[in-house]
Amino acid sequence: MNYYPYFRTGPSSAFKSASTIEVFGEGTVGAAPDQAVIVLGAESEGPELQPLQAANAEIMTNIINALLRLNIPRENIQTSDYRIETRYDFEDGRQIFRGYSVTHLLQIRLDEIGQTGTVVDTAVSEGANRVESIRFTIRQPEVYVNQALALALRNARQKAATIAAALGVPLPAVPSLVEELPRAGEPIPFAAVSAFAKSAPTPIEPGELDVRAAVRVTYRIC
Repeated sequence: MNYYPYFRTGPSSAFKSASTIEVFGEGTVGAAPDQAVIVLGAESEGPELQPLQAANAEIMTNIINALLRLNIPRENIQTSDYRIETRYDFEDGRQIFRGYSVTHLLQIRLDEIGQTGTVVDTAVSEGANRVESIRFTIRQPEVYVNQALALALRNARQKAATIAAALGVPLPAVPSLVEELPRAGEPIPFAAVSAFAKSAPTPIEPGELDVRAAVRVTYRIC
């Protein structure tokens, strides 16, 4: 999203009978993620519900036990979705019962992002056939947000200084108003993985996250 500075003259709601320069500033800081969140599980289909539930529960129990053997704390493993659905086919305008599906998904939070590929492969080897998402986050983003804000303020002042110089007016050292604008959602690297075990470990690359900040800054000029 691009912001364009503009020069406001005459009375305004914030500054009566004042001329103002209002600019938008942006700042971006790159940060290495230090936490991974994986959503995966098993979907089972069959004609009878109770045996299907039991089979799905056995798969999920095996997955959870395998994750615990990887020293992932139990509190970092939680169910994110559990649903039972009825399956139908449609032939010649008729609804024909096909059976049921049972889906159980886990959300797994990893503080060691180097384990991501191992966790996926381990779960798949125990029967997981759904990998919904892999996202990387920062546990303490405030440090990077503050850095991005500082860059956004500097960017805004540079724009305001350019406008003031073009107008031949001095720019105050301190702005009259500074507003932090809502930040867009962080881009989340996603790694698509196969639902079937492979002989080689699944490579998962966390990449780098961009932490962004945006401000609206107003300078009151003479």
